[in-house]
Amino acid sequence: MNTTLTSKCSLAGAAAPRRARRAGPIAMLLLDLVSTWLLRARERRALHGLDDGMLKDIGLTRADVEFEAHKPFWRN
Repeated sequence: MNTTLTSKCSLAGAAAPRRARRAGPIAMLLLDLVSTWLLRARERRALHGLDDGMLKDIGLTRADVEFEAHKPFWRN
C-alpha cells in the first residue's frame, strides 16, 4: 500500500470536515441580552435627537426624554 501525506491525514482524522457548532442556550441568552441592550441604547439616542415639536406630537416633554436618555443601557 502506497501511503501519501493526504491519506495519512485522512486516516488520522485531520482532513475530516468540521461540523458547524451551534450556540448553546446560554450563548443564545447572552446574544439576546446584548442585542436588547444595543437596541435600547439606539432607541434612546434617537429619542434624544427629536425636536420639541416631535416630542409634543408623541406626548413627551423634554424632561421625560432627558430622564430616559440618561438611563444606563441595561436599565429598562
